[in-house]
Amino acid sequence: MTIAKLIDQFEAWAPPQWQESWDNCGWQIEPGILGASAHVLVCLTPTLAVMEEAIARRAAGTPINLIFAHHPLIFSPLKSVQTGTPIGEMVRLSFTHGIGVYSAHTNFDQVPDGTADVLAQLMNLQQPQPITPTQPGIGYGRVGTIPEPTTLAQVLATIQQQLTPPDLLYSPEADLQQPIHRLAVLGGSGASFIGDVVKSGADAYLTSDCKFHQFQEARDRGLVLIDAGHYATERPACARLVDKLRSLGAETAQLSDRDEDFRQFWQTT
Repeated sequence: MTIAKLIDQFEAWAPPQWQESWDNCGWQIEPGILGASAHVLVCLTPTLAVMEEAIARRAAGTPINLIFAHHPLIFSPLKSVQTGTPIGEMVRLSFTHGIGVYSAHTNFDQVPDGTADVLAQLMNLQQPQPITPTQPGIGYGRVGTIPEPTTLAQVLATIQQQLTPPDLLYSPEADLQQPIHRLAVLGGSGASFIGDVVKSGADAYLTSDCKFHQFQEARDRGLVLIDAGHYATERPACARLVDKLRSLGAETAQLSDRDEDFRQFWQTT
């Protein structure tokens, strides 16, 4: 299975044309590796740490030649590429070692078994449907029912167990014993979907990167907003990407152990 064929098959499943106008899915760096057998390292965010991991794995005998990331390396148009800058170093190392960087972002968010579906499955949602449909059967986020009587406290405990976030925020004045029958989930920055979540009839909404006044908005609209962090809500989907790439025929596909949550929380004793 060459890299070119692997990417063709992946894009037939999650076309980059589905991406949002502000997004940058697809090839970030392609250093002439399309005809090589596919040996993939999957990560959430393509960083120098992940590139160094790929190089180290090559030195140890695993011929990694593709970093397959959820987040794009390049969002804004580049005005220059220079050594000593993060993107410049990624480009230099990519061409020096023959390791490409590819991104599947908002196209992967929408499809079955993408970021939203993985969260819905971890939370055991029944009959999940997109919060915001984009095409028949696909779309952003998922909303579904919880099969057994569940309190908010139990939902929060399940999130903590399944996602292990370093911190977990939820709406003010929420009653931890209130019943939660219908839950919405969306990995990554999902506060802009609050309006659609309210229309879906969800009692609570699990997402990340929520601002102060978005918690206020959710409370005022009768929705319990839960922020488990960007990394925690999207990293589980990376393991599903490994499975997908293996099923498509990648020679090897492994999950990075150098992915980073770029936030740390001070722990008092």
